[in-house]
Amino acid sequence: MPSTKKVQNTHMSERLRALHLATLEIVGAMNLPQRDEALIAEAGIALDRALFPLLVGIERFGPIGVVELAGRVGRDYTTVSRQVAKLERLGLARRRASAADRRVREAVATPKGKAMTELIDAARERMGHAVFATWDAREIDELTRLMEKFADALNGGAPVGSQVKTGEQAAPARRSPERTRPSPSLRQSGSRSR
Repeated sequence: MPSTKKVQNTHMSERLRALHLATLEIVGAMNLPQRDEALIAEAGIALDRALFPLLVGIERFGPIGVVELAGRVGRDYTTVSRQVAKLERLGLARRRASAADRRVREAVATPKGKAMTELIDAARERMGHAVFATWDAREIDELTRLMEKFADALNGGAPVGSQVKTGEQAAPARRSPERTRPSPSLRQSGSRSR
């Protein structure tokens, strides 16, 4: 007769495998170049696709050092440094010395960069309505809660965005605006659209 613990471990292993596969599917879908291109087109902005995730990362997590930003987007920091310089030339970001460590150069979004990310956010919300068209508000709320819990657990219990180990000063704990203020369109009296 198998022990209860072995059955529970087997069941947990199956769940973890399914979770891992689902996570890979989500990451794979989110990383498709066509998704970024579609979002850029929907936002009606003129921005090189390679610069898109950097601008969003700078706006969400800035001020942010180049090494931390490179780690977040999975690119070499020298490449990211050149791309941040492009964003700077476009007037979308600026670099400055870190207040905590003058040796570290941080990037922050300019008002023009912030305006562009607001267009991106509006486009993402419009596109999200199609993804969540058949979900009710409770399901979306539960997915959001569980995804935040999962992200926090992956960070060792620290809120997402805190304590990235990159050789630079760790960023203070913070959540993106989406994570602290869910979109009102998701919370409308049982609305099925998002």
